[in-house]
Amino acid sequence: MNLSQISQPFLNQFPGDFSGNPMQRQTPGFLFATVDLAGFKNPELLIFNEKLSQEIGLGSIENERDLQFLNASSAPDSLKTYATAYAGHQFGNWAGQLGDGRAIIAGEIINPVGKKHEIQWKGAGATPYSRHADGRAVLRSSIREYLMSEAMHHLGIPTTRALSLSLTGENVLRDVMYDGNPDYEKGAVMVRIAESFLRFGHFELISAQNDVENLRKLADFSIKNYFPEINPESPEKYAAFFENIALRTAELMVEWYRVGFVHGVMNTDNMSVLGLTIDYGPFSFLDEYDLSFTPNTTDLPGRRYAFGSQAKMAQWNLWQLANALFPLINDEKKLEKMLNDFSENFWKKHDEMMARKFGFSEVLDGDDRFFSDFQQVLQDTKADYTLFFSQLEKLQQDTDIQEHFKDIFYSRLSENHLFSFENFIKNYQIRLSKNTISRAESLAIMKRNNPKFILRNYLLFECIKEINEGKRALLNQLISALENPYEERYPEFSRKRPPIYDGQTGSSTLSCSS
Repeated sequence: MNLSQISQPFLNQFPGDFSGNPMQRQTPGFLFATVDLAGFKNPELLIFNEKLSQEIGLGSIENERDLQFLNASSAPDSLKTYATAYAGHQFGNWAGQLGDGRAIIAGEIINPVGKKHEIQWKGAGATPYSRHADGRAVLRSSIREYLMSEAMHHLGIPTTRALSLSLTGENVLRDVMYDGNPDYEKGAVMVRIAESFLRFGHFELISAQNDVENLRKLADFSIKNYFPEINPESPEKYAAFFENIALRTAELMVEWYRVGFVHGVMNTDNMSVLGLTIDYGPFSFLDEYDLSFTPNTTDLPGRRYAFGSQAKMAQWNLWQLANALFPLINDEKKLEKMLNDFSENFWKKHDEMMARKFGFSEVLDGDDRFFSDFQQVLQDTKADYTLFFSQLEKLQQDTDIQEHFKDIFYSRLSENHLFSFENFIKNYQIRLSKNTISRAESLAIMKRNNPKFILRNYLLFECIKEINEGKRALLNQLISALENPYEERYPEFSRKRPPIYDGQTGSSTLSCSS
């Protein structure tokens, strides 16, 4: 592997604590702190994403040194591994300094076509920002993040990605449901990459410390490295910076709604300024369609981050980022307009996305009502979101509607619900007749926008159970399936969640524990 190509521009441009002390503490005035890897003694590499490694310019595993790097046993002597400081609003409340509590950064590499990729370990040891935790990760959550981040990438959704996953050879104590019953689990460490892991919270922390100089430097660093569409010499560059973040965030929310993804912990420290999906914790894809669904037990009973609230929460988070960037923009009306534009922009893109899912050639007047009716009907009938669109693609004009869709519901339908569902499908067929494209073109649009495979929580639950038993067959199948989500390569995965997993801890209900 080309480890010598890893550079550390962040360390060279911002103030940091170079003591290497991992003791949990406040680090005012510093944007990062150097910290050593845990140095696991008996690690075992489970998965290596060689295709991604080649793509980012690291290349293949060639020697023991490369394995030690992936396993977080050691890093090249030329690197000062570090964790960054950030803050955030968690569940609507200001939490103060947070930071990389389980992440340790190696640096960045630039691939052959000039694209930057930041490389970091997750679960490689304690940092000053671990907040009385151990900086470790468990196999359960690491498998979930590895597979889901790759699944999202292959669905075409902006995301961090997974380079490798290793067992650490340690057991880690975790209270999975925060109910006072901790237990030991296998420890794991993963290497993940992104163009950048910069979050809303990085700017919130610096702004809260009234450090305008470093706030400006971090914004300039971000614009120069990640926003080529912004003129770095423009007097309006900071406003353009915020506007671009808002646009990327709106587009990300639309993509989450397209595939039925629920993040579960949309705190400002989990929001990427590049519009990436980051920090995979108690996430889930929808099984039955439910706007109030949250997979996160910590989010109950308020359901702040429920599926149907994600765009609203993204806008709320952008308000907090606007407050943080205000010393640079200093124009309240301009910021307020951009924040209000977020809602209009989101709904425009949302309706265009829904039109593609239904195979419409364009959005027509009245489609907003049609999409609202769709939400209500699917919620009332507890229909499977993904399977609904799969069946819709196969719908013929003379199809028996009840028979055609009978296997997508999670409960027995009343006569009223059956009538409403049939009526909606008939209205869909009428709406489809207004297309200005052929049925073949309409189906092609649907197939590009409606996945046949989603990484359901029950499949992850089964996969984790098998890996803990030393089995790899399901893991290999899931990797193959998630790399081809718009094809039905594994029909056995294209089915409803089995009833045995209703309410199953670690499948239907999850916590932030990792």
